[in-house]
Amino acid sequence: MPAILGMRERAEIQDAWLRLRLDNLVPELMRREGIDMWILVAREYNEDPVVKTMLPATWLAARRRTILMFHDHGPERGVERLAISRYDIGEFFEGVWDPERQPDQWLRLHKLLLDRKMQRIALSTSGDFALADGLSHSEYESLREAVPKKKRERIVSGERLAIGWLETRTPEELDVYPTLVRIAHLIIAEGLSSRVIQPGVTTTDGVEWWFRDRIRSLGLTTWFHPSVSVQRADGLQHTGTFAKDPGPTRVRRGDLVHVDLGITYLGLNTDTQQHAYVLRMGETEAPGGLQRALGEGNRMQDIFAANFVTGRTGNEILAGALEQAQLDGVRGKIYTHPLGFHGHGAGPTIGLWDQQGGVPGRGDYPLYPSTCYAIELGVTVPVAEWNTDVQIMLEEDALFDGEQVRYLDGRQTELLLIE
Repeated sequence: MPAILGMRERAEIQDAWLRLRLDNLVPELMRREGIDMWILVAREYNEDPVVKTMLPATWLAARRRTILMFHDHGPERGVERLAISRYDIGEFFEGVWDPERQPDQWLRLHKLLLDRKMQRIALSTSGDFALADGLSHSEYESLREAVPKKKRERIVSGERLAIGWLETRTPEELDVYPTLVRIAHLIIAEGLSSRVIQPGVTTTDGVEWWFRDRIRSLGLTTWFHPSVSVQRADGLQHTGTFAKDPGPTRVRRGDLVHVDLGITYLGLNTDTQQHAYVLRMGETEAPGGLQRALGEGNRMQDIFAANFVTGRTGNEILAGALEQAQLDGVRGKIYTHPLGFHGHGAGPTIGLWDQQGGVPGRGDYPLYPSTCYAIELGVTVPVAEWNTDVQIMLEEDALFDGEQVRYLDGRQTELLLIE
């Protein structure tokens, strides 16, 4: 297990990353999207998802009302970063509001906008992406009133700006991400082993709670409750959907065990699905049909990854991959999502398990380099030894570097074995 940092060391790293992101990424994105003024507003317990990723590690959340302003003065003067906030945000933003001199926070914002020139004012509003729709209705009304009347027509959605900020991974973050995924892989390998699973005794929900406790014991958290399910030759099958929980099942010899698990560390998330086989007495490996089924899942991954091309939309990638899979005789579904500051992150949605014809809006967003994805999909494969179909559901975390998909810590190509 790689060394896991204490909270103080984590905060230092996350703040260093934030400084680089604000200095370099914000100007790049504002100019890419043609935005010269970006305003974000959040209140305690009602955080804008973007604001939460721009605050110092010791803040954890917005305080009272926090208003952040970015004003791009051009390449020579750069992007001015201001905070209209009751509390100091430290070195990241210049504090420009003194409540003792001007008690009205919105009037202070009005004065700042009055004194500045801008063509487009981006706000956190979006009909398609929840992560880019962080401005509440009441805050929007107050903010719009604070914008000088002659400049209100310049208000636009900051959707693509927000998504760009959330989805783009920096070189510094990518140095660490493989280690994060490695930790998740090791936790899964430990949980799907005889150290945790005793055939005929252990239940699927018992393994789920073991994962929760193990993750906590490492000083980490999970962004969703892990799920563990089994398929077996007598007909017990995973439903292939995520709409219903079949409830706890006792793990037996000969079972194919599936896990879905995600951890959070250093502000980044993982999302992984793998399989293990519980050996019967006298067996030293899984039945050949199950091993071939996993290979079919890997084949589907390869078909899918080959369709990642910069500028293609999520729906275009989905359609191309499914068409190729059909031609190759692979029965499968694709339901891949971006990964980063959030588990179901910002960026193009590439299919949902119940929407294989494309996802309007979120699936129409284009693919950009330096973005990460949970390569999530499933295949249905006949297994002769079981005289039935088996579903292989895989999910591995990967980087799209602009040219190709690279798995951050490899992918499962062999079934884990439980003795």
